[in-house]
Amino acid sequence: MAGRERLTNPPLMNRGVPKIVGRPGPTAYHRLNPLTKATLATITAVAAVVLGGLVGPVVLVLVAVIGPATVAGVLLRLIRTALLLSLPIAISAFLVNLFFFPGGEQVLLRIGPITATAEGLAFALEILARIVAISGAVTLFYLTTPPADLVVDLERRGVSPRIGFVANASVQTVPAMVERAMQITAAQRARGLDTEGSLWRRVRGIVPIVGPVILGSIAEVEERTMALEARGFARPGRRTLLWSPPDSVFQSALRWGLLVALLALIVARVTGVWA
Repeated sequence: MAGRERLTNPPLMNRGVPKIVGRPGPTAYHRLNPLTKATLATITAVAAVVLGGLVGPVVLVLVAVIGPATVAGVLLRLIRTALLLSLPIAISAFLVNLFFFPGGEQVLLRIGPITATAEGLAFALEILARIVAISGAVTLFYLTTPPADLVVDLERRGVSPRIGFVANASVQTVPAMVERAMQITAAQRARGLDTEGSLWRRVRGIVPIVGPVILGSIAEVEERTMALEARGFARPGRRTLLWSPPDSVFQSALRWGLLVALLALIVARVTGVWA
């Protein structure tokens, strides 16, 4: 029996608690390091603004958003989520620039005192391309990266656990509140609350839901704080991580290469080399 234990559990007998590196993901893009995906999303969003024009953001969407989303198998979800996030601001920005662009000379359409010009249409399309690139990059990162993985990777690199916890809690706050609101709504309906029908009934049905959602969030914060304190979250020193996202020299070189390319692009735009 002792020999069998030595054969089946050598890490526990000789090396202490083993550190598990890597977590299986459905696709190769999911298995990339979270910092790599965060760097790609950030640089895509910033580059879409720095490049300007229409061609640059469109190429970024095709190469840095559509391509990886296809590889990850989340293209349809990305399109649906990105549209839900960016459609209101995209429509408003498009209409404002189309009808109120200053200095437009080639008139396309007149509606009373406002005029749509060709120059306004061109600039509105450029703004729309930038919004699509930014929302697509952020959505791709959200769909392929669990927030906890990014927090663990940042802690492994020396970032304070408090900063990581705040980042993780900020990302999970909205989904948690939405889920809690759905549960409270279902419970209120079971008790006879009318939350459907006319607009006035829907507005009136929101009032009994807001209070429990806010109070439940406050109670959850208190419970989470006590649980973290009981587990020694505030103790000094670095924590021992039993799991860390996989990383490689190639991904590190890719991140630095993307940062250098973005800095070069910004310098080229500021100095006028890239018009």
